[in-house]
Amino acid sequence: MSYSGDRAPPEPIGVVLAGGVGRRLAGPGAGGKAVVELGGRPLISYPLAALAAALGQVAVLAKPDTRLPELPGVTVWREPAEPRHPALGIWHALRLAAGRPVLVCPLDMPLLSAELIAELAAAQPGSAPAVIAARGGEIQPLLGCYQPRARERLALERARGGAPLRELVHALGPRLLEVGDPDLLLNVNRPEDLRRAESLLARRAGRASRT
Repeated sequence: MSYSGDRAPPEPIGVVLAGGVGRRLAGPGAGGKAVVELGGRPLISYPLAALAAALGQVAVLAKPDTRLPELPGVTVWREPAEPRHPALGIWHALRLAAGRPVLVCPLDMPLLSAELIAELAAAQPGSAPAVIAARGGEIQPLLGCYQPRARERLALERARGGAPLRELVHALGPRLLEVGDPDLLLNVNRPEDLRRAESLLARRAGRASRT
């Protein structure tokens, strides 16, 4: 789908990808990352808040067995239980978005800002099928704005065969958006990451209270 003249392209739908298992953080049988608490809130609530502050429509994409906290007013999309690969999550998000771009982010990036989300949403992809966040040239494939045409170009057979996500997204030829602040890209994968996130959020709250 292309847009020209006075017709503006549609705003992307913000989608939190919540299909991962997250055993390193939550432990086996603990319910997964989405319900892990950070600062008295579910971990997933942080990127959801950043998306909701920047975009008009947000959703969560999860597996049928993904345990989610209460998310009042948030649309929950379900993808098939198998196979498990983040590229398939992106593919299903684009399918469910019905022709609109999707701005995806993982549920374990609690320091994402609405400003970064808005910058990704506004970035012009040109002929590229996606605009992907990067730091020092290293792409963050789960944080990016994917155009509808990316769905046709994602190599699903290679994903089902276990090909790394970065490799699959590199093959799309995306435009990269360099992120200056590395803390915005902090992934909470282990208990020590959770402690670091708590410290950074407390520091951010302290700065806000002084302004």
